[in-house]
Amino acid sequence: MTREISSPDPRESNEREFRITQPFSAKPQPEDGPRNLESAAGAERFSLPRLRPEDVYPSRPYSCANRVYLLRESELRTLAEIGTFRAVAAADLGRLAYGGDSKRMERDVRHLQYEGLVSEKVVQADRKSTLRLLALTRDGARLVKQCAVISEDQTLYHGFVKLHEARHDASLYRLYHAQARRIESSGGRVTRVVLDYELKRNLNRELAARESWPEEREQIARRHGLAIVDEKIPVPDMRIEYDTAEMERGQMDVELATRNYRPRALSQKARAGFSLYALPEDAPRLRRVLDQQRIASPVVSL
Repeated sequence: MTREISSPDPRESNEREFRITQPFSAKPQPEDGPRNLESAAGAERFSLPRLRPEDVYPSRPYSCANRVYLLRESELRTLAEIGTFRAVAAADLGRLAYGGDSKRMERDVRHLQYEGLVSEKVVQADRKSTLRLLALTRDGARLVKQCAVISEDQTLYHGFVKLHEARHDASLYRLYHAQARRIESSGGRVTRVVLDYELKRNLNRELAARESWPEEREQIARRHGLAIVDEKIPVPDMRIEYDTAEMERGQMDVELATRNYRPRALSQKARAGFSLYALPEDAPRLRRVLDQQRIASPVVSL
């Protein structure tokens, strides 16, 4: 049965405008009744959510799986932002996606949780602090995918994984925004984000279906844009696919290394050509490891 939109909206009515800098390319939806998400496949798509101040729209009804959700454009795009990276730290979402407007972010997240589209978990970041993480629910992922907010080939995630993986995913979200700014400053546009989960799944599926002769493995690696190092195929934490200002396709493979990396594993990632990043407290040690192995690959502090 379709849910009537009669429950109270936990958001305040006098919210400030949602402000994000990257261009927003989807078309505004008609105001005459709920939108049928099942028929949205032909809508114009974009990879990650961004709004300009002039692209702010009021709440609109969206129907999905026999439910109707009353959502703002900012809330819909927040769902896509979270689902693309599996887990996102609430503080980073407010700072990077909402331009520091944490009050607006909290109102949106509170409403998305109320609707059962976002879940939350507080984990121990270190001995003295905690980390508040956000992830999509299954319904949240279904809504975003059917709503044509992201490109058809963009994978969405829902639910929390293991603790250390959730923390790592949250750090990848910050790393993505740093790289996206560089791409956009050169006139490019991000088209897709691929996490290591997806890369490993596709790679292993093809390796399992074919003979694992050296020549065959090398061809498979090349098809996935990867290389063989020490008879292994290193996979980056994240691949960012983009169009350049000249409308050429490009990709950036990045690795967020930690102090727990063994020297050999770090060496393989560097020799595979990945851009290496690390948290400020880990970067000096990792640089020393590469220097000792005479590998001229920079480790950039995140």
